[in-house]
Amino acid sequence: MTTTSDGVESPQPQLRRRDAIAIIVGIVIGAGIFKTPSLVAGTTADGGWAMVAWLLGALVSLAGALCYAELAAAYRHAGGDYHFLTRAYGRDASFLYAWARAAVINTGAIALLAFVFGDYVSTVVPLGAASGAIWAAVIVVALTLVNIAGLRASARTQNWLTIIEVAGLVAVVAAAVVLASTNASSPAPGGVFASTPSGGLFGLAMVFVLLTYGGWNEAAYLSAELRGGKRSIVLVLVASLAIITVAYLAVNIALLDALGLTALAGSKAPGADVMGRAFGSVGTQLIALAVAVAALTSINATMIVGARTNYAMARDWPALRFMGGWHRARGVPVAAFLVQGAIALALVAFGALQHDGFEAMVEFTAPVFWAFLFLVGVAVFVLRARDGEAERPFRVPLYPFTPIVFCAACAWLTWSSIAYAASRNAIRVSLFVMVAGVAAWLLTRNRSKNPR
Repeated sequence: MTTTSDGVESPQPQLRRRDAIAIIVGIVIGAGIFKTPSLVAGTTADGGWAMVAWLLGALVSLAGALCYAELAAAYRHAGGDYHFLTRAYGRDASFLYAWARAAVINTGAIALLAFVFGDYVSTVVPLGAASGAIWAAVIVVALTLVNIAGLRASARTQNWLTIIEVAGLVAVVAAAVVLASTNASSPAPGGVFASTPSGGLFGLAMVFVLLTYGGWNEAAYLSAELRGGKRSIVLVLVASLAIITVAYLAVNIALLDALGLTALAGSKAPGADVMGRAFGSVGTQLIALAVAVAALTSINATMIVGARTNYAMARDWPALRFMGGWHRARGVPVAAFLVQGAIALALVAFGALQHDGFEAMVEFTAPVFWAFLFLVGVAVFVLRARDGEAERPFRVPLYPFTPIVFCAACAWLTWSSIAYAASRNAIRVSLFVMVAGVAAWLLTRNRSKNPR
């Protein structure tokens, strides 16, 4: 740990590659993979095209990961893409992004996953009419305290949760194998390239797929704390996406093989259906536990990286300096975690008042998330042109084609998510929060000095 010229502790490399991989895998493989395969199958209405969608999702995610790898290797910083946007567009634009992450993107994701956890735990330990929201609030507080205890404690927690989470996916695949071997009339996948979905329907399927792959970009926030040199982040991103892709393809193949296209498309909980058919009620309960653990894993990982945005923003804006402390012994930004936890709790309360807490948080976060991810993709071009002399230990392959693909996907997902949520209350609240961010920027800008 080193101390900067202003006497504030700053992060140093102490995170192993396997810990970083566990964090990223934990963020991405959340509860979504237990839900979206049925949505993709129903939208494409064809087993072959459904698998094509999952493969394309992996390729688009890889294109984005390679863009992030170039930026993270060249500009190692605990602020991640907040820092990239600062360098590309200046402090004013990056302030709005940091505000979006602190008040909408990360905290909304934490609340969303907390509702998933609460809904599943409530089936085992109900706490009344508001059971899901109560459990959601409890887990936000508990994991915030775990992360405040220190990076080593949160990394160990993440490693174990990720192991349990991946085991849940393995269980679904194993259940499908059991069904195939014990039931001679087990359903065939069906509809493999028998029909071609329209462009609009396939596009909607890609929205579900890419939302399920989302979260790999959080690796950028760990670059300053990652051991092994500047190129380590490349291995972390590629290895994480490889694990995730194999897991997603295996689960989708297993679900198609065990249920068939029609049954999969009509299922609201395909993993539970497969486990129930193979192992009875015990299997259904086990997969419910796996979904709850998947949500826990993603919440914990999102908290780890999310607090680092608050820390980076506080270091650049004196009016927010109260979040800029870094605890020497624990290796964490304590105040940043507390602020993040408080906002997430407020969003849990907001979600509890809506028709469905999970859906409300999706509508709240998605448009803002994809819009800023598009700006990060464009930053690859901006920084190559503006800062061409900077050392780049890693350069994105097939430039400029790779970042163009990534930017196009982000722009399209921004439009799609706005169209999906345009008539809902949550997106209006999200836009109001961003307007409040502009007001906060004006206030802090007047009080701020040069950041360096």
